[in-house]
Amino acid sequence: MKRTRLLIYALCFIWGIYGLLANQEVFSAGKGKTVTFIPVEHEVERGLEAFLERNIKKAETDGTDHIVLEIYTPGGRVDAAIHIAKLMRETDIPITAYIVKNAFSAGAYIALNADEIVMKPSTTIGSAAVIDSQGNTAGQKAESAWKAEMLAAAELNDRDPLYAEAMVDPDVEIPALGLKKEKLLTLTASEAVKVGYAEKIVEDRQELLAYLNLEEAKVVESEPTFADKIARFVTNPVIVPILLSLGSLGLVLELYTPGFGIAGSIGALSLFLFFYGHMIAGLAGWEAIILFVIGFILIILELFLPGGIIGIIGVIAMLTGLILAGGSGILLAIAIAIIITIIGSYFFIRSFGYNGPLKRLVLFDSTSSEKGYLSHSERIDLTGKTGISATPLRPAGSVKIDDEYIDVVSEGSFIGKGEKVKIVKVSGGRVVVRLAENNE
Repeated sequence: MKRTRLLIYALCFIWGIYGLLANQEVFSAGKGKTVTFIPVEHEVERGLEAFLERNIKKAETDGTDHIVLEIYTPGGRVDAAIHIAKLMRETDIPITAYIVKNAFSAGAYIALNADEIVMKPSTTIGSAAVIDSQGNTAGQKAESAWKAEMLAAAELNDRDPLYAEAMVDPDVEIPALGLKKEKLLTLTASEAVKVGYAEKIVEDRQELLAYLNLEEAKVVESEPTFADKIARFVTNPVIVPILLSLGSLGLVLELYTPGFGIAGSIGALSLFLFFYGHMIAGLAGWEAIILFVIGFILIILELFLPGGIIGIIGVIAMLTGLILAGGSGILLAIAIAIIITIIGSYFFIRSFGYNGPLKRLVLFDSTSSEKGYLSHSERIDLTGKTGISATPLRPAGSVKIDDEYIDVVSEGSFIGKGEKVKIVKVSGGRVVVRLAENNE
C-alpha cells in the first residue's frame, strides 16, 4: 500500500513537471498571443501619421501583445515623424522596428523610438539631415531642433547618442567606422548591431518571430485601405501644391471658357481630392470645407455686386479653409498655386481670349471708327470744296458751302467774314479751312 502511494506521488510529480515544461514551451512560442505588423513605407508624411495612429489605437483596442513596424522609407516630413514618435512612446504595447530595406532620415528617427530594432541583411539606417523641399539645409534653428530629437530618441533606449548625432551632423567624425567630416553616418545592419543600434539581424518574418519568442502567435496584417492610399498620396508635400495649382487654375480658366468644361472639372476634382485626402488622414474637418466653399461663393457674388468687400472676405475664407485642412506648412503650396494660376491665366487669356461667363459681366469690346462706331457725322466729302466765310474765323467760325453752313476752324491765321476759303482737312468732327487762292 505504501509503495502504491509512493508510485502515485511520483507519477503526479512527473506529470506536473511535464505540464510545466509543456506550458513553458507554449508560452515561449507565443501561443495565444497576437502580433500586429504595420508597414511604414514610402515617404513619411501626414497621411502615414494618420494611418499609424489609427492602427496603433486599433491594436490597443484589440489587445495586441506586440507591434512590428516594417520600415522601408527614404524619410519625409519632420513634423509627421515627431507625431509618430509620440504615438509610439505613449502606447503600452512593445514595438519592434523591423527594417526591411532602408530607414533614412525620418525613418531612422522612427526606428530609434521603437523598443528594439531588428534589421534584415543588406539594410541600412541613418543619413538623417533635415532638408527643405528644394534639397537645401533647412537652417540652423531647424537643424538644432532635429538633432535634439535624434539624440533624445537614441537615449530613449540607452543607445550611444554619438551615432545619432553623426547621422544628422556632417561635422562629426567616427574613425572606428571610417566616417570623416562632411559625410553623414549610415550604418549597415552589421554595423548597427556592433554599435548597439540594432539588436538582431534576421532573414525574414519567421526568424523575427522566433527571436521575439512569438513563433506561434497570431499574426495580424495592417494593410492600408484604398482610402489610406489616396490620403497618403494627396498629403504628400510634392502633390499638395500640384493639386492646389490645378484646382485654382482650373476654376479661374473656367470663367473664361463657355459652359462647364474640362478646366472646371479638373479644378473641382483636384480640390475634392485635396480635401478628401486630408479628411481621411484626419487632418481636416468639415469646417475647413465649409469655409472654403463659402469663400468661393462670395468671390462669385463679387462679380455681380459692387464694393469689393465681399470678394476680400471670400479670399480670406478660402485661405483659412486651406490652412485648416493642410496646416501651417501649406502656405508655401498656396503661394506656388497662386503664382502658377496668375501666369497660366495670363497666357491662356492672351492666346484664347475671353469666351466664358466672365464675358457677360465685363465689357471687353472697344468702339472705333473701323468697327463702324461713330459719335458724329464725319464729312469726308467736304475735303477740297470751297466756300465763303459766314463769320470771322478766330480761328473757329462758320462758312457757307453750297447753301449749307459748316462749323470750321482755320489753319491758324485770322480770316475775315466774306472771304473765300477752301476745306483742306476733315478729321472726325473737325473741319479745317484756309484762304483760297485766286484760281481755286
